Amino acid sequence: MDVNPRRVRLLPERRPRPPEVDVTLTATVPAVTPRESRTGGSGPQGMITRGTTNPNRLRRVDRWLAGPQAARLRRAGDPVVVDLGYGASPVTAVELHTRLSRVRPDVEVVGIEIDAARVRAALYLQRPGLTFAVGGFELPMPDDRRPVLVRAFNVLRQYPEADVEPAWDLVRRRLAPGGLLVDGTCDELGRRAAWVAVTEPDGAISLTLSLRLAELVRPGEVAERLPKALIHRNVPGERIHRYLKALDGAWERNVALAPFGRRQRWLATVHTLITEGWPILDGPSRWRLGELTVAWAAVRPG
Repeated sequence: MDVNPRRVRLLPERRPRPPEVDVTLTATVPAVTPRESRTGGSGPQGMITRGTTNPNRLRRVDRWLAGPQAARLRRAGDPVVVDLGYGASPVTAVELHTRLSRVRPDVEVVGIEIDAARVRAALYLQRPGLTFAVGGFELPMPDDRRPVLVRAFNVLRQYPEADVEPAWDLVRRRLAPGGLLVDGTCDELGRRAAWVAVTEPDGAISLTLSLRLAELVRPGEVAERLPKALIHRNVPGERIHRYLKALDGAWERNVALAPFGRRQRWLATVHTLITEGWPILDGPSRWRLGELTVAWAAVRPG
């Protein structure tokens, strides 16, 4: 039988359904009712937090740990690092291990979460140098090992302000000599971040702001991402408020450099702060990344 090709209706090609993809690394969970906040007593210290996370969200603080703080890891006798409260997805612990391995190939990263279900979901990612454990600020470690670096991001911001310093002190007691705790907060995509550096012997020593310069409109916008120790202190009369006002003021006074790009304007802004007497601790190589570190005494509460 002759068939008129113009009358033939071609059916769409039937393609096999793609296999299901494991989305563990990007999954988030809804807010949960936290346990009573605990920073004393026995057992895991802390509470379950929302746990929202995204791949590459903590790249700014990781870059700082692998940069200015790399010496702490290189000279450590036992190169153990903790990703504390990594959340619903273990992706940040995986990324931390990858990034710090370039500094110290034998680094051991331990992802610690107080939610046992999150730990069970992460176990399939364990590999040499990367493990997961249930715990909190008491940092449970086998053989009483003491970490040289602890990164706790977007954790304490969900706690009462009164819990912050007790949590810092609890972690400090578990750090290796010369160890460092980083307590910070960032936005969902990691384009704006702020963190406090807390050392084993001295407590809080600095505040770092890290901004994506390509999108920078006003530096003070980072105020909404300040760590818990400072976010409620951004009011007149507090040091952090004066600092952010000075930062915005210096940015405005250097508006003439805007045609040369945000980076040039930002570099001039930092130099203005230094001229005004602010104790800036880092140098041009960090400023060019949109990063700025100031001594804790200049911004501490009270």
